[in-house]
Amino acid sequence: MNLVIFGPPGAGKGTQSKYIVEKYNLYQLSTGELLRKEIINKTPLGMEISSKMNSGNLVSDKIASDLIEKFISLDKFKNRLIFDGYPRNKIQAENLTALLNKYKQKIDLVLKLSVSLDVIKKRITGRAVCSICGKIYNEFFNPAPINSDCCASRFLQKRSDDTLDIAVTRYETYEKNIKPVIDFYEEIKLLKVVDGETSISEISNEISRLIDSIKG
Repeated sequence: MNLVIFGPPGAGKGTQSKYIVEKYNLYQLSTGELLRKEIINKTPLGMEISSKMNSGNLVSDKIASDLIEKFISLDKFKNRLIFDGYPRNKIQAENLTALLNKYKQKIDLVLKLSVSLDVIKKRITGRAVCSICGKIYNEFFNPAPINSDCCASRFLQKRSDDTLDIAVTRYETYEKNIKPVIDFYEEIKLLKVVDGETSISEISNEISRLIDSIKG
């Protein structure tokens, strides 16, 4: 079983991907992480990626496809992949379909976590991390305990990029770029939309229901 999961920044995609990986014994394939590893290991492909990024250029669809193929071609990952952050455009979606066909595989399910901009704003701008224990809180949905020596307000820190303007820009950019990909998977009847505004456990349960339904 191979899956694709989409969701705007702040939708909880990382949390749900981890849940899917652990429950169904899959391997999470993040293109961003793959790119970083190639660069760190100074492979020929990594050198090419580094050169492009240092020049201010985006990594080409071909490079992304080559990275993905390295995993698709391995038996231990066969029909055990969840694609996170890929595909990002229609060309990549078509390339992924072709690559999987080449190794006699396919995408079985595409999940889209649907979350409104208003909720994303609160999730991102309300996010804070305790500098002592590292626990993550949210002033709107999961506020830190009032009487706590560890997670008192003076110890809570916010990321510099967790601002309203950045949250809105990221959301709008995601929605614009991902629409052709969503349309592609909807047309071939693989897309399932999951309400990403319910609780983490409710989202996980719905995802499990959808996955179990295709497993028979």
